[in-house]
Amino acid sequence: MYRIITSVCLLFFLSACSDKVSETSQKNNNQKSNLTSEEIFTHGVASGDPLEDAVILWTRVNTIDRAAVVRWEISDQPDFSNIVRGGNMSTSAASDFTIKVDATKLLPGTKYYYRFIFAGVSSVVGQTKTLSTDTERTALAIVSCSNYEFGYFNAYNKIATTELDAVVHLGDYIYEYQQGVYGDSTFVRKHQPDAELISLEDYRTRYAQYRTDEALQKAHQMHPFIMIWDDHEIANNAYVDGAQNHQEDEGDYMARKRAAKKAYYEWQPIRDQPNGELYRKFSFGNNVDLLMLDERYTGREEPSNTVEGADKERTMLGQKQYNWFTYNLKQSNATWKIIGNQVIFSPTDLSLVRPEDPINLDAWDGYAYERDKIINHLNSEDIKNTIFITGDTHASWAFEVPSDIKTYKETPNSCAVEIGTPSITSSNWNESTEDQKVLMAEGAIKAMNPHLDFVNGRDHGYAVIILEKEGASAQWFYSENIKIKEAAVTLAHEVKIIKDTQKIK
Repeated sequence: MYRIITSVCLLFFLSACSDKVSETSQKNNNQKSNLTSEEIFTHGVASGDPLEDAVILWTRVNTIDRAAVVRWEISDQPDFSNIVRGGNMSTSAASDFTIKVDATKLLPGTKYYYRFIFAGVSSVVGQTKTLSTDTERTALAIVSCSNYEFGYFNAYNKIATTELDAVVHLGDYIYEYQQGVYGDSTFVRKHQPDAELISLEDYRTRYAQYRTDEALQKAHQMHPFIMIWDDHEIANNAYVDGAQNHQEDEGDYMARKRAAKKAYYEWQPIRDQPNGELYRKFSFGNNVDLLMLDERYTGREEPSNTVEGADKERTMLGQKQYNWFTYNLKQSNATWKIIGNQVIFSPTDLSLVRPEDPINLDAWDGYAYERDKIINHLNSEDIKNTIFITGDTHASWAFEVPSDIKTYKETPNSCAVEIGTPSITSSNWNESTEDQKVLMAEGAIKAMNPHLDFVNGRDHGYAVIILEKEGASAQWFYSENIKIKEAAVTLAHEVKIIKDTQKIK
C-alpha cells in the first residue's frame, strides 16, 4: 500500500513539474526574446522526405529552458498570407532541442514555404516541395562525403540556387574522426569535439558544428533532402555488428551505433519508418521511383579480407531488404528506377593502379554473390531504365552495368547505368598525388574497365540527374577551390542516358 501511495504521489509530482515546464515554455514562446533569429535558430531550417501530401520540417532552438514549445507554420505563399498548416510542438534536451514535424494534408507537386517561431522570434523562411503525381521531368542533385576539415562546402551554394525537385544525400554527411586525424591539417576549420565520436553527446556536437556551415544551411533551406547514411555517420567501413574504425578500447559497438543513429534521426529531416529501418521508396508520379538502400546497418555482413572471399554468399542488404528491393524493382511502373546506393555497384578492376588491392572489398565487388543476384533479377525480369546513384568514392563515375562482365567486351549488353558523385570536400585522389599521376590512373582504370565511360578523381562537387520521358542525363558540377569560401562551382561534364537501352552516349 505504501508503494502504491508513493507511486501515485510521485506521478502527481512529475505531472505537476511537467505542466510547470510546459506553462513556462509556452509563456516564453509568447514573449519577445532579446535574441536574434540567428542566435535562437543557429542551425537553420530543413525539410525532407517529401511525399505527395506531406513533408518533414526540421529546426533546432537554442534555449536554457528545460523544455520548449515551438510554433511551426507552412504556407503556399512566401509572405505567409495563407497559412495552410501549423501548430505547436514541444522539445527538450531528450531530443537535443530539435524539432521534427510531419506536415501533412498538403497538395502534390506544390512549392511551400515554412518557418518556426520561438519566444516571439521567427526563423528564416524555408522552401520545400511535395512530390508530383503527374510529371515528365525530375531533377535530383546527388551529394555525399562532406568533411568539415577538408574545405568549404561550396557545392551547397550552387545547389541552393538551382531548380531541383530534391537533393539526394548518399551518406558521409559528417566524419567521426578526432580533430586532425583525417583532414587538411593546414586548413582553418577543425572538428569539434576534439575527439573521435563515441557517445551521443559527441555525435550531437559534431552535427551541430556541421550545421553552422552557411552553404549547407542554405541548401537545406531551399530544397527538401532525401537522405541515407553511409559508414562515417558511425565509423569507417561499418557493418551490422562492427566497423574497421571501432576498437575494443572504445567501448561497446552496439551502444556507439545506437548513439550515432539517435543523433542522426534527431538532426536530419527524416521520417521515422514503421519497420524501424531507413531503406524506403519515393515516387515522382509515373516518371521516377527512387529506392533508397541502406547498405551499412540493416544487413551488411563483415566484408571479406581476401578477393577469394568476395565470391562467398556474403550479404550487403540482408534478406528482408533484398526482398523489398527486388519486389519494388519488379512492381515499378515508373519510367525510371533510381537506386540510392552508397558504394560502387559496378564491377571495377583496379589491378593496374592497386595491384595489392585489385578490387574494393568494401564496395559491391566484395559482395559479388548478392550483386549477381540483383543483376540476374534485372535481366530475367527485363527491368529497364535502372540507374544506380552512388557516393562514397570521392570521385565521379559513369558506368554501364554489364549484364555479364565476362562477355561484355564481345557483347556489351548492360542491365543498368551507374552515376557516381564526387565528394563535397572529402579527400580526392590528388590530395596526396600530383594531377598528372591521377590522370594516368584514371586512364588505366578506364582501360581495364570497358564498361566505364567517365571517371574523374581530381575534382570536388556534386552530380545532377535529369530524368525525362524520352531520356535522361547526368551532369557533374565542380568547385574551383574548396579552400576558398564561396568559390565558383560550374558545370564540367555531361552524359546522356538512352532510354530503354541502359547505354551511355
